[in-house]
Amino acid sequence: MAEKATTKLGFARRRKKKTNYAKRLAMVKSGKPRLAVRKTNTSVNVQVITYSKTGDTTVASAVSKELAKYGWKNSQKNMPAAYLTGLICGLRATKKINEAITDIGLHSPIHGSRVFAAVKGAIDAGLKINVDEIALPKEDRLKGKHISEETVKNFEETKEKILKKGE
Repeated sequence: MAEKATTKLGFARRRKKKTNYAKRLAMVKSGKPRLAVRKTNTSVNVQVITYSKTGDTTVASAVSKELAKYGWKNSQKNMPAAYLTGLICGLRATKKINEAITDIGLHSPIHGSRVFAAVKGAIDAGLKINVDEIALPKEDRLKGKHISEETVKNFEETKEKILKKGE
């Protein structure tokens, strides 16, 4: 009869491909808050998270579903929605912190993607984030010009409302 297990299971979040602990450890060691951007099939979530020994603390967060209260009528998962969500979260976070590092989780770092659109929104809100300018999407794509002219108009109106409220 065996006395010890023949295999040792790793952490559950690592097995399920939810957390890369090597990247997380590097971010935690930096001592800076993390701008965590997560995209789903229906929305974009942006959070500013600080580390503490008792557990991570969320400083500010925004979900693209909140855009409806600002008059956003388009999809909540496209590039303009990601930018506006990052802008809202950045405005909320600048009241408590002034810089952060980017945490895109297990998403592929594709230049000009929705993840980097959210980062651009946080930068425009006033957060200091060290990111390569090449990775950020072009202004036309952020506004939704590739989608339709109506999207561009709705983007401008929504952005104005967000900035006016100042979160």
